Amino acid sequence: MNPTNIKRSIVLNGRKTSVSLEHEFWDGLREIAALQNTKLTGLVQQIYQGRNGGNLSSAIRVFVFNHLRSQTAEAQTSQRIPPETPVVQRRLQRH
Repeated sequence: MNPTNIKRSIVLNGRKTSVSLEHEFWDGLREIAALQNTKLTGLVQQIYQGRNGGNLSSAIRVFVFNHLRSQTAEAQTSQRIPPETPVVQRRLQRH
């Protein structure tokens, strides 16, 4: 196991399973749960039920990434930054 991964046990559908994620993904998942006013386990349950096979850790990473990507798209729309502008330039334009 990668030393930067954190392994946690979660109960899904009455069964205990372990999920191994990098610290940053656990943080992102907790932030999303707070934004959605739900518990971490409830959010993981939603991800588990909505995944298309594959392992749960990967599904969580994709979920967190897609959430971040949708927030970025919303920010681009509200700030009228052209989508073809490189990410670094978009960040500089925001500040």
